[in-house]
Amino acid sequence: MTKELKQIAIYGKGGIGKSTTTSNISAALAEAGYRVMQFGCDPKSDSTNTLRGGTYIPSVLDLLRANARVDAHDAIFEGFGGIFCVEAGGPAPGVGCAGRGIITAVELMNQQNIFEELDLDYVVFDVLGDVVCGGFAVPIREGIAQHVFTVSSSDFMAIYAANNLFKGIQKYSNAGGALLGGVIANSINTEFQRRIIDDFVARTETQIVQYVPRSLTVTQSELQGKTTIEAAPTSEQADIYRALAQRIALHTDSKVPTPLDAQDLRDWSASWADTLIAQENAAYHPHALVS
Repeated sequence: MTKELKQIAIYGKGGIGKSTTTSNISAALAEAGYRVMQFGCDPKSDSTNTLRGGTYIPSVLDLLRANARVDAHDAIFEGFGGIFCVEAGGPAPGVGCAGRGIITAVELMNQQNIFEELDLDYVVFDVLGDVVCGGFAVPIREGIAQHVFTVSSSDFMAIYAANNLFKGIQKYSNAGGALLGGVIANSINTEFQRRIIDDFVARTETQIVQYVPRSLTVTQSELQGKTTIEAAPTSEQADIYRALAQRIALHTDSKVPTPLDAQDLRDWSASWADTLIAQENAAYHPHALVS
């Protein structure tokens, strides 16, 4: 009996910690004994470098530019815990569509039946989420991923990107597109940050999968070219990533989110700005007289 392959897409705006989170999820799944492929879908081709000691690998598009025909195995490199690492890549700077690499790379893997041959348990797509254009929307639009998760902090631009992703999921949901598993709340170190992301999640009718605090352990690990799971396996941060990976492994019920429209999102963020200002004023002037 053939086991069921679970395909997961992790989205998030650039710089939010999406690749860090994805690589630690992959590392935790591999550590638990699963056969995992991490599929980098960012033109920078840097998704998998902490799974390979800080080294970069040639992307699918790099290989196609150099060769008329490419054997998909030449684009697959082994990383920590036996993880299969692939980078879709992007066009030369200033030329073509950045999302095209995803389309081309996925087609190559499917044409050569790579997922089946490798007997994978998980394929984890690490996808740039600033703009959900045709190429970057492939894991959602084509239903390649069964479940989509987004990495977001409590900062407005991260939430703005997450809300845009929700719009894309909603758009393709009636045509067999992937659905939302939830939000991975990253860099959440204060109660106020937690309240903001919790409120956004409630208003968009989704859920928090895991709160992940900002940690120097992650910085130290990445400076070594490694995930936290590999570099600091006994750390509290590593256990947080293991808990996140376990929740994703057990996740089965994804849903269509309810994104906010542009004005509602702006009004919502303004109300939180007012709340923050009021709290800061109270903290700086605790004994101020009320007229």
